[in-house]
Amino acid sequence: MGDDTAPAVRPAPDTAGEHQPGAQPSGDGSGGTSSASVLTRIRAALPDLPAALQRVGEQVLSAPAVVARATILETAERSGTSAATVTRFCRALDLPGYADLRLAMAEETGRSSAVAGWEIDIGREIMPTDSLQELLSLITTADIRAIQETAAQIDLGEVERASNAIASAGRVEVYGIGGSALVAGEMQLCLHRIGIPTWSWSDVHVGLTSAALLGPSDVAIAVSHSGATYETVEMLSAAGSRGATTVALTSFPNSDLAEVADIVLTTAIHETTFRPDALAARHPQLIVLDLLYVAVAQRRYETTGVALNLTAQAVSAHRASDGKKEQR
Repeated sequence: MGDDTAPAVRPAPDTAGEHQPGAQPSGDGSGGTSSASVLTRIRAALPDLPAALQRVGEQVLSAPAVVARATILETAERSGTSAATVTRFCRALDLPGYADLRLAMAEETGRSSAVAGWEIDIGREIMPTDSLQELLSLITTADIRAIQETAAQIDLGEVERASNAIASAGRVEVYGIGGSALVAGEMQLCLHRIGIPTWSWSDVHVGLTSAALLGPSDVAIAVSHSGATYETVEMLSAAGSRGATTVALTSFPNSDLAEVADIVLTTAIHETTFRPDALAARHPQLIVLDLLYVAVAQRRYETTGVALNLTAQAVSAHRASDGKKEQR
């Protein structure tokens, strides 16, 4: 189950004045446009594009390897648009023209092949005849690419701000609905283990009640792939209204959730059959939160070591001894 069980209904946002995370690196160190950044920008920009450009974007995301080999007319036909629309789509992504889009998709396919060890189109549909080996390669390649793209686009300045705030926080609350609640719960366990008072809420009533008690020394973290889940936006907004530092983890930097957050951390995804958007976002979300947790632990180096030792000792009697569970 994804986190979008109750999405906020809103018109396409006017991005003027919205929170804009820092400039994202290209991921290849060259300063040019990498295919990873192109795919990431398509996913992030898709909800706010005109309908015709959305159809082109959906075609590119669903079959990047096909687009890499197709002419502009073929891509226009497959997306039900025109060559002029495809050109406008490219320019909306700051690409000079369709040739640059094809090159980016060719590079994407090439990198996926290198990761998997054999040619695989991570945008293709899973078929009933696919072997387990094919399924394994498709899933791992999609997750690896999503993690790599997330690492390429993450704003480390925002991570530093968030980790500093959490390391000195009197209280931390983590919000997530549906599938995002699992990710939020993982972060709560990590921070709790190193002695930071942390709670995780997946019910809007208790979440809002708890948020009302926060103050300027506290931190609230919200997890939502879409950034449009109404309850999650409401809880983070309530925490912010009490003066708490607010952190959003989302795949869409122009979403409602990002707009109400002080700090925005973004993820990239690669959908596969049976693992759409919110489900495909799980591993990239965990990578970002792992980075945030380790950065917090690093800033509390001495107390973190003590806390980890104490908590390990507390449960040591419940571990198997000499390969056998103790009899009670």
